Amino acid sequence: MFSIKHSLTAISLGLLALASTAQAIENGPAPTLADLQKDGPYAVTSQVVKGSGFGGGTVYSPNTAGKYALVAVCPGFVSPQSSMTDMSKRLATHGFVVVAITTNTLFDFPSSRATQLLAALKTVAALNTGAAAGKIDITRQVVSGWSMGGGGTLEAAGVTPGLTAAVAFAPWDTATTKMKTLTVPVAIFGGTNDTIAPVSGHSQKFYDIIPATTKKMLAVITGADHFFPTKASEPTSYSNISWVKRFADGDTRYSQFLNGQDAALASFTSTGPF
Repeated sequence: MFSIKHSLTAISLGLLALASTAQAIENGPAPTLADLQKDGPYAVTSQVVKGSGFGGGTVYSPNTAGKYALVAVCPGFVSPQSSMTDMSKRLATHGFVVVAITTNTLFDFPSSRATQLLAALKTVAALNTGAAAGKIDITRQVVSGWSMGGGGTLEAAGVTPGLTAAVAFAPWDTATTKMKTLTVPVAIFGGTNDTIAPVSGHSQKFYDIIPATTKKMLAVITGADHFFPTKASEPTSYSNISWVKRFADGDTRYSQFLNGQDAALASFTSTGPF
C-alpha cells in the first residue's frame, strides 16, 4: 500500500492549479430555508462505479445538462456506503455530482479513508460513460465524510489545498498533523450527545487545530448523537448544502444560512461571515 504523503502529491498539485480557474456558479433558483430542507430542483440518476484505490461507489448526478461540482462522501468505521445515501442524494438534488463511496474494508482508519476519498474524486472526474459523464466541473472538487470518514476528510483536505470545500460530520481521528496546514474551507458538525466522537475531544479539537486564517465553522447540534449524519436531518443537511454551494460554487446567495442562528444549535463558532 502506498502512503498518503507520496501518493497524493500529483493530485494535490493538479487540483491546486485547477482551483484558480473556478468561477462563481449559480445552479438553481434563489434559495430559501424551506427549499434547502427538502430535495432540491434537480432530479437525479445513479450509477455504480468500480473502485481504483477505493472500494467503489454510487454516483448521483443531476439529470439536467450542465457542469456541476464533484463531491466524494465517505462513511464511518464499520459502516456501509448506504449510511451516507440520504445525505448524498439530498446534496445531488441541489446541483452536485456526488459519489458515496464504499471503503476498501469496513475497518479502514482515517488516513486510509483520506486516500480513498481522493482516489474516488480522480475516478469519477474521469468518467466518460453513464449519467455523470460530461457533467463534472473538475476544477470544483469537495471531500466529505462521517466519523472516521470525517477524520479522513480533514486529512485529505489538509494535503490537498486545491479542493474547494470540505465537510466533516462527527469526525473521529487521532492524527491531527495534516490539519495544522489545512487551508480548504471546512465545515465541522458535532452533536452534544455523541459519546463515540465527543465534541471536546474531536470536533472542537480539530477546529482549534485548523489555522485561524482558514475559512471554517463548527456547528454543535443539541441532542444529536454520533449517528445524526446518516439521515438528511436538520440543521445538518441544509448547512451542508449551503457550505458546498458557498465554497464549491462560489454562490454567496447561501451565505445567509451559515450564520449559526438555528435554534437547534448548542454552539456555533466560525471565522465568518462568509
